[in-house]
Amino acid sequence: MNTIRLTMAQALVRYLSVQMTEDGAPFLAGCWAIFGHGNVAGLGEALHGAGDEFPTYRGQNEQTMAHAAIAFAKQSGRRRAMAVTSSIGPGATNMVTAAALAHVNRLPVLFLPGDVFAGRGPDPVLQQLEDFGDGTMTVNDCFRPVSRYFDRIMRPEQLLSALPRAFATMTDPADCGPVTLALCQDVQAEAHDWPVDFFAPRVWHRRRVRPDAGELARVAEAVRAATRPVIVAGGGVHYSDAARDLQDFAEAHGIPVVESQAGKSALPWDHPLNLGPVGVTGASSANIVCAEADLVLGVGTRFQDFTTGSWALFRNPVRRLISLNVAAHDAMKHGAMPLQADAREGLQALTAVLGGHRVAPPDPGLKADWFAAVDPLTDAPEGEHNALPSDSQVIGAAQRAAGPDTVVMCAAGTMPGELHKLWKAPRAGAYHMEYGYSCMGYEIAGAIGIKMAEPDRDVICMLGDGSYMMANSEMATAAMLGIDLTVLLTDNRGFGCINRLQMATGGAEFNNLLDHTRHETPSHIDFAAHAASMGATAVHVSTIAELEQALARRAEVRGPYVIVIDTDPYPSTPHGGHWWDVAVPEVSTRDAVAAARAEYERQIRDRALN
Repeated sequence: MNTIRLTMAQALVRYLSVQMTEDGAPFLAGCWAIFGHGNVAGLGEALHGAGDEFPTYRGQNEQTMAHAAIAFAKQSGRRRAMAVTSSIGPGATNMVTAAALAHVNRLPVLFLPGDVFAGRGPDPVLQQLEDFGDGTMTVNDCFRPVSRYFDRIMRPEQLLSALPRAFATMTDPADCGPVTLALCQDVQAEAHDWPVDFFAPRVWHRRRVRPDAGELARVAEAVRAATRPVIVAGGGVHYSDAARDLQDFAEAHGIPVVESQAGKSALPWDHPLNLGPVGVTGASSANIVCAEADLVLGVGTRFQDFTTGSWALFRNPVRRLISLNVAAHDAMKHGAMPLQADAREGLQALTAVLGGHRVAPPDPGLKADWFAAVDPLTDAPEGEHNALPSDSQVIGAAQRAAGPDTVVMCAAGTMPGELHKLWKAPRAGAYHMEYGYSCMGYEIAGAIGIKMAEPDRDVICMLGDGSYMMANSEMATAAMLGIDLTVLLTDNRGFGCINRLQMATGGAEFNNLLDHTRHETPSHIDFAAHAASMGATAVHVSTIAELEQALARRAEVRGPYVIVIDTDPYPSTPHGGHWWDVAVPEVSTRDAVAAARAEYERQIRDRALN
């Protein structure tokens, strides 16, 4: 057997660099890295040696550089991914939030945190957490519940089994998610005689799971029996490249489609069978057909509470739930009739079995009424006045500036709900929302990942001042890498979304907006100046007209372009939406809370009857 002598870290990097997609591209597009004593000498030297064959990118924070990697995978439709490495200790635990985000969203990313000395010679090492009852425990064990596959590399040759398992997980449509390989720092530097053929390029083919004949027959029978079916499109439609197949299926059988946050843009916004966003942040058109549906066919959705209105949305007492999903866990939720399959394969097979079966199309007036209600909210205000713009007006300005290749993205706060309702996505991949984990701070880093995945597309990152304050450091990374993207920062002086939720559940305005927090000096943050100090081109505008002018100058700017506008924290789109189960205190001295509790109990009783 031919062998080559390499350190564990060198072998790791060499293997990572030759794992390929069916399209001939490396599955891993490189590694985000912040070095410390736990990875700089071993893995750092190996990454340097790889050079452009496996590029390394320097982030500013371990969590946010991982967010960039995750956004890259999401925008790539899970066809490609990236690795992320940190040192032992706080660098590693900073990435746990990102690992949870990837796990919730079923997205591939390879975490490579440094770990303790396997040999324990200098035990305890700097930043080592000592468990008094378990000598094998390290902080990297925090990754176990948020990883789809976890391994601690304590001997170099363990890579021979661990790496194929890691890639099998990241490329499997059902098990896809984050992988963590904790790298003991002394082992990173140890040499081993590796089989040369271990480093032969390998193509990881996309497995398309076909439906079981029995499940397919039962689901087809249920669809034929339905008179008011509806399709709930989820993120699995995008990951399967099944947008065209979904459209063909809906058109062939006349079934309306509604979209979750992850599924939005599965159909063009103006397709007559696309009745819009569903659930808590949904359109009235979509929620009406869901409430009346006698059959709900989920395609690639995990039926999150925002999608189902905390399972109070589907109100027809005879409705049946079908879940077409590649993951058995999701296909069986809430007693659903499962059709475990790849979205594309499942839709094609179901169409073939259904033949010419059709149902009556939805009332076109539902969609017309929805847009008649909400389109005026996004219009530019007439004339100049001193009132603060609303988020819907900001969205309208961004929509008018967007082109057919624009990707709008967001993650947390007010904008996810407003964008879900109001943004008109022209094609698949035009809407990128991280709402599985709703992670503040994903936005700027995520925009970088999107642009790295699709460099030719225009990216508009929407975020509030709260998210910006939580994680803005990758703005410097975007500037250093010369990444063109637009950041539209709405400053409502606090956490406006949660402030409204606080009020809606009877609470007093407290600790959310900056004016309602404990402080001695009022906050006056110049976000444009701050962004500019990190290398962005930044401007503060006061009106929607000025915002339109600033957006029109995007093509003149190289690198990140930040537009800051003050907005009103209180209004949100009053139309559409649905109840969301947020528990209200049973006991309170405040009348507003008591009234909110009474309404909450009424909603709980109402849901129990469905």
